[in-house]
Amino acid sequence: MLPALPPTTTAICIAWIDADQDADEIRGEIAAMLARSPIEDAEEYAIHDYEGFEGVSISEFAGIDSVARMAAFIAEHGALGAGLLEQFSGDMDQAETALQDCYHGEFASLADYMEELITESVTIPEALRYYVDWQAMARDAEMGGDLFTIETADGEVHVFSNR
Repeated sequence: MLPALPPTTTAICIAWIDADQDADEIRGEIAAMLARSPIEDAEEYAIHDYEGFEGVSISEFAGIDSVARMAAFIAEHGALGAGLLEQFSGDMDQAETALQDCYHGEFASLADYMEELITESVTIPEALRYYVDWQAMARDAEMGGDLFTIETADGEVHVFSNR
């Protein structure tokens, strides 16, 4: 027969906290939640559920500064910001850099971007224009790693350079 384990006291306090605010304000709300705990000097918290992050995953033990920064980025840029975070595995620095330095704009498709880019750069004789395969050029640019896209809705393709 095994000896009985000592009794333990556990308590879970729950609060919905708006992540689209300053990290110190979030910490204040966490402190207020922990102060309501029946456990004296409760200090541990975890993120068990969240919404409004457009599909971006938040770790259970993510840092508050990181969560606040991601929430602000998504609040400002919506699905595009979330798509960039997904593209860069949650790396905020890379997502912000891509948006600031590598963004070419919104197009109906990557092929439309390629057509605009080429026709603004060189003159294609009208007799040859219909022989240019913009889809193939777009595919090659993406597969070659020169460009990547974030699709935020049907007919909304955001084009970025990788270099």
